[in-house]
Amino acid sequence: MEEKKNTYKIYEGENNIGEVQVADDVVAVIAGLAAMEVDGVSSMAGNITSELISKLGMKRLSKGVSISVTDNTVTVNLRLNLEYKVNIVEVSSKVQERVKQAIENMTGLVVACVNVSVSSINVEK
Repeated sequence: MEEKKNTYKIYEGENNIGEVQVADDVVAVIAGLAAMEVDGVSSMAGNITSELISKLGMKRLSKGVSISVTDNTVTVNLRLNLEYKVNIVEVSSKVQERVKQAIENMTGLVVACVNVSVSSINVEK
């Protein structure tokens, strides 16, 4: 059974030239990449390490991310693994800001909220 994938119209060309649509997986990957750019984020929950991303493909970056789009408004839910000794509230706030900014700048969709769940803390030996 094939999984249904949603796409969202983000632009309709002037003079009926055409339109631009973006798949929900793309929005999820944007969110995952933006979250991983924040210092203190170890990985996405259920995700692989950064070194393996190039070998296994970009699809893995959407692990730990779920999105919901209604009327061009996005709700993002992230599950993160953070580094030990970081300020959880501060890092989560930076993730929320970065994810919102990335999605809005790249797609034109409006981000209503970015919910962050901390799944674990990465403790180095």
